[in-house]
Amino acid sequence: MDFRGNPVRNSELAAMISPLGHRGPDAKGIVSRERIGLAHARLSIIDLEGGQQPMSIADGSLSITFNGEIFNFIELREQLVKKGHTFTTRSDTEVILHLYQEEGEDCVRHLNGQWAFAIWDSKRQQLFLSRDRLGVRPLFYTQVNGRFLFASEIKALFTNAEVSRQLDLQALNQILTFWVTIPPRTAFRNICQLPPGHSLTVSERESRLRRYWDLEYCPQTEDTDEGEKRLTEVLLSLLLDATRIRLRSDVPVGAYLSGGLDSTIITALTKQLVGDRLRTFSVGFDDPEYDESPYQAEASRFLHTQHSNVHCSAFDIAVNFPEVIRHTEQPIVRTAPVPLFLLSKLVRESEFKVVLTGEGADEMLGGYDIFKEAKIRRFWARVPNSRLRPLLLRRLYPYMEGIQRQPASYLESFFHIKPEELSSPYFSHLPRWELTAKLKTLLSEEVRAELNKHSCFDDLHHALPGSFHSSGTFNQAEYLEAMFLLPGYILSSQGDRVAMAHSVEGRYPFLDHRVVEFCSRLSPNLKMKVLDQKHLLKQAASGLVPESILRRHKQPYRAPEGKTFFTSPQPYVSEVLRSESIQKNGIFNAGTVAALVSKFQKGKASSTKDNMALVAVLSTQILMNQFISRNEDCSDFAQLQPQPKRTFQIAAQPQ
Repeated sequence: MDFRGNPVRNSELAAMISPLGHRGPDAKGIVSRERIGLAHARLSIIDLEGGQQPMSIADGSLSITFNGEIFNFIELREQLVKKGHTFTTRSDTEVILHLYQEEGEDCVRHLNGQWAFAIWDSKRQQLFLSRDRLGVRPLFYTQVNGRFLFASEIKALFTNAEVSRQLDLQALNQILTFWVTIPPRTAFRNICQLPPGHSLTVSERESRLRRYWDLEYCPQTEDTDEGEKRLTEVLLSLLLDATRIRLRSDVPVGAYLSGGLDSTIITALTKQLVGDRLRTFSVGFDDPEYDESPYQAEASRFLHTQHSNVHCSAFDIAVNFPEVIRHTEQPIVRTAPVPLFLLSKLVRESEFKVVLTGEGADEMLGGYDIFKEAKIRRFWARVPNSRLRPLLLRRLYPYMEGIQRQPASYLESFFHIKPEELSSPYFSHLPRWELTAKLKTLLSEEVRAELNKHSCFDDLHHALPGSFHSSGTFNQAEYLEAMFLLPGYILSSQGDRVAMAHSVEGRYPFLDHRVVEFCSRLSPNLKMKVLDQKHLLKQAASGLVPESILRRHKQPYRAPEGKTFFTSPQPYVSEVLRSESIQKNGIFNAGTVAALVSKFQKGKASSTKDNMALVAVLSTQILMNQFISRNEDCSDFAQLQPQPKRTFQIAAQPQ
């Protein structure tokens, strides 16, 4: 959008949409109207013939570019037809336009889906942008020299030579504490992201940001057996309908099957709806500490799905890491996105564009160990001198050999209880954040001096609603996971970015806003009964999933970390970690990084901190090389890498 009234050239739009071809390989479209230009790269899923974008109605007065899916578009369309609206396509895109025509900016309140869209309203001379409630779909924007630019990925904004490329050090400060940036901040200075659950209206006169949805907790205590049974039935009914509408597609829909409860119950509900046509996909590892293949195979046999898996080795993680960073567009502290990048490649090679997954259950139904950990730490705090209560923490992580080998003194030190922290609204997350913040010792003196000017906790505090501080402690922990880590990392670096890298759309029944709002009204005791995580979901899943999966200890998805870059060394690793490269970018202290690298080379690095530190340095250095120091396509960077070996091992499970 040009505030100066200058026309937007088609060549500029073509340049912006070009690097986003992976998000929409099926068709491209460009529309220029007055001082606005819209471009779209389409992944055709609904109305393959008639859903081309950008799309316009009302004699061209309303035009849209839309990324995502509106799952209740059929019902909305029927309501709009009754009000006199006439449709020319079968697409959900056209439904958004007519709903905006009817409801204006409040149209988003009626949508059930995952979206990022922009509507140009020529009558009002304004651009209306919106992002879905939980941030499944990304939307970035910047303003430069009288122009407002927006896109699904930052690399499209960088095609404009006037957009500066600088790492945002305060964003790095946030990532090296919370793992994510706090919206609207991104990894790059002056590049903003539209926060989840928000809309933005832009005109020549003003820019107006509005929150249209937030996660609000209203505990509904029904601890009787009769009340629990009724709520179990409601949860299962909501999940079934959320799954049903997410199967709306004109192309085949598959499902991820991780071997855990969440993906297995979604697969079971999907199987009820589609029968024997269901294809499932999973990822496995060499290292048994990370591998869940036996549970995946058991779930597939139980549900009679046709199953395919990809085997991810240390080599695969090391060789694909730079490409993953090109898609995440921000530093990361874990390698976990890489196997999911390979999994989406398997899905696409199997000729699927859409998969259902189980993300969101842990955040909404109390599934993460961090919730249980906080409960044990509070139990310990009642008798701070107890030698037995801290040992309960060892039971949290039976799948982590490193934790199991540690003496009791280490557990007490790591999970320490400070009296002043008990009343903190961040109590549940302080051990994780303190551990991650230790990575800042790797930063150069200049960067640390700059970061000391501003507290990232101030950014978090300002991003929280007033109701957060009066919420219960369990709900506070859930909110921090659901509204920050979920959209900023789980649905981004591990979700949309690595799935759409291979033109695959993920759909999340647990994140249907009806399911989310139902869960927010549940008593915490129904989510975690004593220390039984996702208690109500387990009741709902009884009989639908194998008993072994229903009762197995929660094992979060993880992947092999730092040592993979040394057991399967790639030329780029030594290049970006050498002292000259570190000094050139100026973010990290070359001597401290060299000591860390030496520790890995000698096989002495085994701690979570060491692993996160190496991945953080690598990903930041690669990001700098790809987007700031060098060209975005990283052609010279790619020459440092050998040709990857065959990655996929596909095994079909008989029905």
